[in-house]
Amino acid sequence: MEEAWWHVGGGRSRGCGLVQLAVGLRRRVGAEVKGGSRAVAMLQAVPGWLLHRRCGRTVCLLLAFLSLIPRAACLGELKAFVVAHSHMDVGWVYTVQESMHAYAANVYTSVVEELVKEKQRKFIAVEQEFFRLWWDTTATDIHKQQVHQLLQEGRLEFIIGGQVMHDEAVTHIDDQILQLTEGHGFLYETFGMRPRFSWHVDPFGASATTPTLYALAGFNAHLISRIDYDLKDDMQKTKKLQFVWRGSPSLSENHEIFTHVMDQYSYCTPSQIPFSNRSGFYWNGIAVFPDPPKDGVYPNMSVPVTDATIHLYAQTMVANIKKRAAWFRTTDVLWPWGCDKQFFNASVQYSNMDPLLDYINKHADQFGVTVQYSTVSDYFQALYNRNLTWDIQNYQDFLPYSTEPFQAWTGFYTSRSVLKGIARRASSLLYAGESFFVQYVQKYPAGSVCKFWALQQLRSLRWAVSEVQHHDGITGTESPKVKDMYMNHLMDGIVNVKKLMASIILDTDNAKKNGKLYSYVYNKDIGKRGTRSVEQYIIVYNPLAWNITTFVIVAMSYSAVSVYDELGHPVPAQIQSSAESPSTYDLYILVTLSGLSYRRYSVKLSADKESAFIARSVKYGRKVIKHADHQSRRLIPVLNDCYTVMLDQNTNLMHSITDRKTNRTVQVTQGFLEYHVNGDVRKGPISDNYLFTPNGSAVEESEAVGLEVVSGNLMREIRQYFYRNITAQDYMYVAYSRIYSIPGGYDDKLLCHRIEQEYRVGPLELNHEAILRTSTNLNTKQTLYTDNNGYQMQKRQYKAYVNNTVARNYYPMVQTAYIEDDSMRLMLLAERSHGVSSQGNGQVEVMLHRRLWNNLEWDLNYNLTLNDTSVVRPLFWLILGTKPVADGLYQTSALALEHRPVVMYGELTDIPKLHQELHSVQRDPVTLPANLHLQTLSIPGWTYSSNHTEQLHNIYKGIQKQEEADFRRVLLRIRHMYEVGEDPVLSQPATVNLKSLLKGLGTVESVEERSLTGTWDINTLERWKWKSAQHLSKGLFSNRKKTTENATVTIHPKEIRTFFVYFQDQ
Repeated sequence: MEEAWWHVGGGRSRGCGLVQLAVGLRRRVGAEVKGGSRAVAMLQAVPGWLLHRRCGRTVCLLLAFLSLIPRAACLGELKAFVVAHSHMDVGWVYTVQESMHAYAANVYTSVVEELVKEKQRKFIAVEQEFFRLWWDTTATDIHKQQVHQLLQEGRLEFIIGGQVMHDEAVTHIDDQILQLTEGHGFLYETFGMRPRFSWHVDPFGASATTPTLYALAGFNAHLISRIDYDLKDDMQKTKKLQFVWRGSPSLSENHEIFTHVMDQYSYCTPSQIPFSNRSGFYWNGIAVFPDPPKDGVYPNMSVPVTDATIHLYAQTMVANIKKRAAWFRTTDVLWPWGCDKQFFNASVQYSNMDPLLDYINKHADQFGVTVQYSTVSDYFQALYNRNLTWDIQNYQDFLPYSTEPFQAWTGFYTSRSVLKGIARRASSLLYAGESFFVQYVQKYPAGSVCKFWALQQLRSLRWAVSEVQHHDGITGTESPKVKDMYMNHLMDGIVNVKKLMASIILDTDNAKKNGKLYSYVYNKDIGKRGTRSVEQYIIVYNPLAWNITTFVIVAMSYSAVSVYDELGHPVPAQIQSSAESPSTYDLYILVTLSGLSYRRYSVKLSADKESAFIARSVKYGRKVIKHADHQSRRLIPVLNDCYTVMLDQNTNLMHSITDRKTNRTVQVTQGFLEYHVNGDVRKGPISDNYLFTPNGSAVEESEAVGLEVVSGNLMREIRQYFYRNITAQDYMYVAYSRIYSIPGGYDDKLLCHRIEQEYRVGPLELNHEAILRTSTNLNTKQTLYTDNNGYQMQKRQYKAYVNNTVARNYYPMVQTAYIEDDSMRLMLLAERSHGVSSQGNGQVEVMLHRRLWNNLEWDLNYNLTLNDTSVVRPLFWLILGTKPVADGLYQTSALALEHRPVVMYGELTDIPKLHQELHSVQRDPVTLPANLHLQTLSIPGWTYSSNHTEQLHNIYKGIQKQEEADFRRVLLRIRHMYEVGEDPVLSQPATVNLKSLLKGLGTVESVEERSLTGTWDINTLERWKWKSAQHLSKGLFSNRKKTTENATVTIHPKEIRTFFVYFQDQ
C-alpha cells in the first residue's frame, strides 16, 4: 500500500480536516502530517486536486486501519515499546518565549511530577533549549532533585541532547557540532549523563553527515523519519527500514551507526479512532496560545479511558501495533506516544494510558501483544539483543524529500535567504571570536578584560547560532515573528562578540579607550554601510590556521589615500567608485596574514606615488539579449594570470572562460531566470516556505543588460545590470564579477584561481522564484555534485519523474556544487545555503531568492506564505580548472570564503607598541598542514571534571566548583578535509605535534583526546557494533586513539579529532 502524505505547501500537517489542523498539531495516519483540523466536513470544501494530494491514499489507509485486521499475527506475540514524548519546536510558528508560556514549561513540570508518582512511567526529552530555560527559570529545587533521581532510574531519558533538533539539509557541519556540543556540555555538567541515541524525527530529509557525527559523539543508534515517500514505501514492503549506515566513504567501520527509519506513521500517535470524532490518545488536547486556559479544558481532548471505552481503545492500539510490526523484521515495535506540543498536562495523559496498557497486558493472550512504557534506549537494547544481521547503507543521503508527486520539499533550501546569510556570518564571527579569546587568555593572563564578561558575550552568540539551526529555523520555514526572533538573537550576539574583540584589541594595544573602535566594530554589517571620512587604522584578523593572502574592502568618502603596514611600508591597494553608492569609494587592500594572527594597517590621505591605484571604468550601452547578432561577435577580454573571461559585447553577457594554465576554453554564459508558481489552491499545487512547485520551466524576465568594466592594477570588476526591457529605469538584478591580479612576492594561489561573484536580487514579484543559471559546453550528462553540510560531496544524477521533475531534481548546496566532464570542472562555492540543480546538460542553476503567497487557509492562519520582500546579496566563488587542480583548491577555498578575515576600525591616533607588536603577533603563528582545518579553538567554560568517575561523584555529593567557569580547558578540533584518493598528496594522513602547533599560545601542559562533543574520554568510549555482512558478530566499537606523550597525532582522511588542551599557567 502506498504511503499517504498530507503535507500541502508548508508541510505542517494540512490533513484532510480529520485532526487538529488549526492548531498546528502534527498527526499521521498513513502519513506524516504537521497540524490538523477536526472538522471532517472540511473534506467537502477541499479542491479536487488537493483532496487527491492530501487524502487520496489516506482514505484507503483509514479504512484498513479501522478494520482492525491483525496483519502481523504470524510474527508471534508482539512487544510494543510505548515511548512518551513531546515534539517541541524551538521556533516555527511561535517564538520560544510564547511557547514557554503557553505549554513548554508545563511539559517538564507536569511530566516530572507525574513520573515520580508511578514507577512504570517513562518519558524522553529531546530539545535542550526548552529544558535549559525550564531548569534555569521555572524548576524548583524539588523538581531538580526529582530529575536527578529519574535519570538515575532510567525513566527520564535525554535523546540527542543538542540545543535543538537541527535541520540536516541546509546546516553547516560546524554549526551542527556547536549546537550538539552546547547541549551535551550542559547535560554532562549538570547530570553527568551523555546521550547515546538520536531522535531525528522531523528534519526534512536526512544527510549522510549526521550519522557520522552521532557516531563520533558516542551514539549507539540513530533514528530518522522524513525520507522520500516512494523510497519509504519500498522499504516498508521489503522490511528494510533498519540498517547499518556508513555515512562516509573514507572513514573506518568505527564510524558506522545502526539506523532506524520510522514507518509511515512517523513520530505521532495515530489519532483517528473509530468510536469518536476527536483525536485519540491525546487526552490533554491541544496547546492553546497565547495563554493556557484557566479552567484547564483544552480543545479536542480525547475521550477518556473508561469501562465503556477501554476495549475500543485497546483494539485500536493493538491494530496499529500489528500493522507497524508487519513492516519490520522483529516482534519489537516502537510505538511513539505524543506529537507536537504534547504532555503539557501529563497527569491526564498518564492517568488514561496507565489503565489502557494494563488492560492490554491482562488480555495479551487475546490480543497477541504486550505493551510497556519505554525509552528509546529500551527499544534499541531489545533490538540489539536480537543479534540479527543487518544490511549496510553506504554513503548516500536521503535528499531531497518529497511527500507526494507535487510536494517536493526543495523550496526551503533557499527560503529566507537573508536569515541564512546572517546565520552563517554569525557562525563565522563566533569562530573568529572564540580563537581570539583563547589567545588573549593565554597570552595576557593579567589582561584587564573581564574573562567572565567575555565568556558571556561568546555564550550569547553560541546560543543564538545553535538556536537557529533548528529544523524550522535556518530552513526559513518559520513565521515572520519567529524569523525576527532568530535575527534579533543573532544580531545581539554579533554585537556582543564584536565588542569583545574590540575590547581585547584596545587592551592589548594599550590604546586610548575612547570607544571609537567599539562603534566602528559593532555597527558594521548591522546598519547601513558606513564610510570613513578621517584617517584611520584597520585591524584585520585571520581566524584560519593557514597563511592567507586576500583583499579586505573598506568604504571611503575620498579617493586619494595610501595604505601602510605596522612598519610604515606601503601596502598594495586599489580604490574605485562604489557600484552601490556612486558618491563613495571602495578601497581594496591586499593583506597577508599568518594563521590566527592579526595585523594593523593605516589609511591616510595621500596624493603621492604611494597612493592606492585609482581604477578606471568603461561603460557599454545597454543591449537586448534576444536580438543579438551571434554571427559577428565582438568579445571583450577581462583577465588575470589564471583566467581570461570573455564578454560578448552584443549581449553584455559572459561568453567564455579560458584556463590560462592549460589554455582550455569553456563556453560559459550566465543569466537570471525566474520560475512562476501558482498561489491559488483551487487551480493546482502551490509553492510555499517548504515546497517548490513550479508551473513550468524557468523564464527570462530581463530583456536587456547594461555593462560596466572597472579595471585596476589589482582587481578587475565586471558589473552587469539586468533590466526588464531596453527602456526600463530600474534594474532587476545586478551581477558583480571580480578577478584579482597579485604583485610578485605574494601567494596568489587562491586569489588568482577564483572569480568572485556577488549578486543583488529583489524585491521579487509575488510568486516568483529567482535563479542564476550557468550554462557551459561541458558534457556533464546532467550530473551534479553537491555537498552534505560542507563536509562531503554527493553525486546527483538527473532523474525523470512523471510529475514535478524540476523540483524533485533540486538539492541543497550548503557550501559547494560543481559540474564536470572528462577533463574540466566548474565549481561554485557559497557563503550561505541555496537550492541547486542541473536541468540541462552542461548547466548548473542556483536558486537565489523566493517570494510567495497562497490562499491556503492553513498557511494564512499561521503567516507561513513567505511574502519575503527583501533584497538579497549572495556571494559565490567560481573556480574553473582541470579536476586535479579543482580538487586541490576547493576545500581550502571553501573555508577561506566561509571564514574571511574579521575587519575592525578605529581612528588613527597615537598607537604605541606598533612595531614590537607586529613581531609578537607574527612570531609563532598557528599553522596546520594544507589538508587539515582547525575546526574549533575555544574555551567552553564548562566546570565539569574530565574524569567521569570524579564527575559523577561530584554530582552525587552535590559538589559544585566555586568558580563560574573553567578558563584552563581549551577545546580543540582538527578536521582532515579530503577523502581517500581525492588528491595524491592532500588525501594522505597528516601528522601534527599539538605542542608545537600551539606554542605561540603558550606551553602545553597536557592533552586529552575526547569524543566529538567533549563529554567522553576517547579511551573509555565504547559503542555498539551491530552485526552485518561485514561484522559476523555483534560487539563493541572501541575508539581508542594513541596520543603520544609529546602530543603527536596522525589524522586520516575525513577524520575529526577532538582534544582538551591544558596550558601551563603563565
